[in-house]
Amino acid sequence: MLQEQCLWNVTAPSIDDYSQIRHDTEATICIIGGGYTGLSAAIHLAEKGVNVILLESQAIGSGGSGKSVGLVNAGTWACPDDLNIALGDTAGECLTKALGQAPSLVFDLIERYGIDAQATRAGNIHMAHNAKGEEDVDIRYEQLTRRGAHVEVLTGSKCHEYCGTTSINKALLDHRAGTLNPLAYARGLAKVATALGVTIYEHSAVEVLEKADGHWYTKTATAHVKSERVIIATNAYTEGEWAEITKTFYLVDYYQIASEPLSGEVADRILPYKTGAWDTRLALSSFRRDDDGRLLLGTVGGRQFKPKTFYQTWANTVQKSYYPDLPAFKWQYEWCGSFGFTQDHIFRVMEPDEGLLTATAYNGRGITTGTLMGKCFADYILTGDRNSIPLPFKTLEEVKVAFGGIKSGFTELGLTLYHAGQCLKIIR
Repeated sequence: MLQEQCLWNVTAPSIDDYSQIRHDTEATICIIGGGYTGLSAAIHLAEKGVNVILLESQAIGSGGSGKSVGLVNAGTWACPDDLNIALGDTAGECLTKALGQAPSLVFDLIERYGIDAQATRAGNIHMAHNAKGEEDVDIRYEQLTRRGAHVEVLTGSKCHEYCGTTSINKALLDHRAGTLNPLAYARGLAKVATALGVTIYEHSAVEVLEKADGHWYTKTATAHVKSERVIIATNAYTEGEWAEITKTFYLVDYYQIASEPLSGEVADRILPYKTGAWDTRLALSSFRRDDDGRLLLGTVGGRQFKPKTFYQTWANTVQKSYYPDLPAFKWQYEWCGSFGFTQDHIFRVMEPDEGLLTATAYNGRGITTGTLMGKCFADYILTGDRNSIPLPFKTLEEVKVAFGGIKSGFTELGLTLYHAGQCLKIIR
């Protein structure tokens, strides 16, 4: 029976709960947010002996970090040449290089600290669903190989073998990439941070953040943390006084549904090399298998104002489109999360005040981008070198999105119509 529950809550290893902050305390760095950015920053600072306190408003991984697909991807949605157009050649190449190395940063952390993240480093596949998608694959391949990236175009029988479907005839395999259990990764990072001396408090929502006497005071309902610097690492789940930073992006929801564990020779044909995948549709479909053999389908869009069976119908349609010879799957779990989106697919880095750092709008690439930015923030704090950050700092006013709520609403409407068109076989 289909349950409204995030699969990762069921399959991720559990960890001890962290207490709520009860007493005023001090640290060199206070981090707000227990997702990939905050935890990565905490680890990389603690490795250098910095005293760090991390405040999480709910539980570790309760935001987008615990709800994502679990694709460990390199780069952004934008092609490298497009980044150069948007940022200039120097900054564009810097960002492409940094994000190209980000999967290695994730997998190296997992290996170095023995994190049980259910990770596989078999690459991920961008599947061309039509002729225009095939052109996009060729463009990306040319731009990436020109920069030395380890990518490969799959065609014909090799493409069918890797994807597990004859509906796809060309795809881009990025050997740098992979998959993991996103909540297991977040919980594993928290465990590592704690072992390195970081103090983590859960259920400690920040209500006030103010500067006085050359220090920052991060205040919850029960206590405050006095620190030299603060990292706001809440991204799409930012609330409270500093919710102004949410105006640097607009929210997009992401839906996922997981089948019961699949077995047998035919079912195991789907993504046989444990790669993750997504297609080139305007409203993309993502695909992956988990450690128990489930097939996970995902797409951009939320469940609000939709019939309960809307996405089940969509998932059955996608299954039949790609795997027409398989019997209808029995769906077991479904859930939604949100991510910050920008029109140019580039995240934002800001220093709103002296000693205050934040990054927003990872555009669905939070595992790699968040882990990278946590390390970059740590490096910047330790060295004072702004070149530690792969993007120039922007002011809040420079990157504010006008009418973000309206854009979110129109985006959701467009996605709903697209998915309805898929279900009615108007869009193929």
